[in-house]
Amino acid sequence: MSLAETPLQRERAQTIFEKSKPGRRAAVLPDAEVPEAPLEELIPAKLLRREPPRLPEVAEPEIVRHYNRLSRRNFDLDSGFYPLGSCTMKHNPRLNERVAALPGHARLHPAQDPKRAQGALELMWLLQESLAEICGLPHVSLQPSAGSHGELAGLLLTRAFHGDRGEARTKVLAPDTSHGTNPASVTMAGYEIVKVATDERGGVEMDDLRAKVDGEVACLMLTNPNTLGLFDENIAEMAALLHGVGGTLYYDGANLNAVMGQSRPGDMGFDIVHVNLHKSFSQPHGGGGPGAGPIAVSERIEPYLPRPQVVRRESGNGSGPRYDLDHERPKSIGRLRGFQGNFGVFVRSYAYILSLGADGLAEASETAVLNANYLKARLAEGRAGRYLPVAFDRHCMHEFVLSGKPMKKELGLATLDLAKRLLDFGFHPPTVYFPLLVDEALMIEPTETEARESLDAFAGAIEEILAEAEEDPRKAKQAPYTTPVRRLDEVKATRRPVVRQPLG
Repeated sequence: MSLAETPLQRERAQTIFEKSKPGRRAAVLPDAEVPEAPLEELIPAKLLRREPPRLPEVAEPEIVRHYNRLSRRNFDLDSGFYPLGSCTMKHNPRLNERVAALPGHARLHPAQDPKRAQGALELMWLLQESLAEICGLPHVSLQPSAGSHGELAGLLLTRAFHGDRGEARTKVLAPDTSHGTNPASVTMAGYEIVKVATDERGGVEMDDLRAKVDGEVACLMLTNPNTLGLFDENIAEMAALLHGVGGTLYYDGANLNAVMGQSRPGDMGFDIVHVNLHKSFSQPHGGGGPGAGPIAVSERIEPYLPRPQVVRRESGNGSGPRYDLDHERPKSIGRLRGFQGNFGVFVRSYAYILSLGADGLAEASETAVLNANYLKARLAEGRAGRYLPVAFDRHCMHEFVLSGKPMKKELGLATLDLAKRLLDFGFHPPTVYFPLLVDEALMIEPTETEARESLDAFAGAIEEILAEAEEDPRKAKQAPYTTPVRRLDEVKATRRPVVRQPLG
């Protein structure tokens, strides 16, 4: 492959403002057919602009081509396989998009009086009930806007729970494999994070946990299966340890896609669970949102849930139930956001749950686990097995982690180089360099929506990249070649960003 830039790369990513030419128009507005009046008579002087806004002047074909061209520069699930570990980037059924776009859903105003939003409130209540059943916990709040927001909510609930008992606990435990948002949320909630080690099988090191569990511990934050894609075999003992000192168990639901319909966090002993509707339940995500991170809680945590809470009340006059927002919650941690959440996300997720049903959700998890173990087995063969061994080689759940340490030592190829070269083969790279305890980590999650042919093609691409690296590692070290932009200096881009779009 030539190292010269392609025409797509040579074409600079111009902004729409740079394409602007004076006098060009995308449309000509018809006459208003109403009497004209000076703007000064219609708008207060203090609100009038002193100069016209700096808007681009572009013809309609140029606008369409510009944004269509930009859209094709993105990699997305409609373009190809997206095995981003720990994020469950699976296909989102278009049926759910159609349902969310129905006028009664898409045009609902967030400040609508509950009496005139009964259908929306009923859907939210039914979604709460569905998530409660899936999580094995009786109470749900839909307010948190993301998984990290759900984490913060869970920790604030923990603080309220202990505070109501006159306790001022200071520590939260989290494994060294936990998602980076866990320690960030702990700090925001005013606690001290205490790291717990991982044992040789990829689970929590129980001796280390026992040594750190005491009366100062407010909570243990845990993902199960964890970020290594492994189900922790000691979860029952961990629950007993934390509950024995009066602490709570918090379940990071980022990996719920591996167990939904199979096992329930509440049955494992967890008190608080956050659910990523934008991972496991078909809401598209990436690029900043929108998302949703509802929390499910046990009976002892329920009094502290955010307010208002969506509730169902019996009418008593034979007209059926009505739905309302309950603000009378004296022990509540209060509001987490201005309104009740991203309603379109709720519609998509509830439509997904209804379309699959209990058996379908269980089958989705089974297939996700099957795909992960199949791909893990494929990558244990040939060059991948030699240069990219599995970090913890036992039966995995929905994802697994490889170590590129031998690849770097024998071929001089870093995990980042492999990731960049995968782009030239039409695959989005897996997560790299996380979790931190694995040298040159490569975390792969195929999800349940990929066909066997996609998994075989991905394994084949890895094999081909490693084969060419044995001959000439420079090919991968200088990749990618086919993307709109070649490899960037990421440090320089962060420290010295170039922003060309004018303000105005």
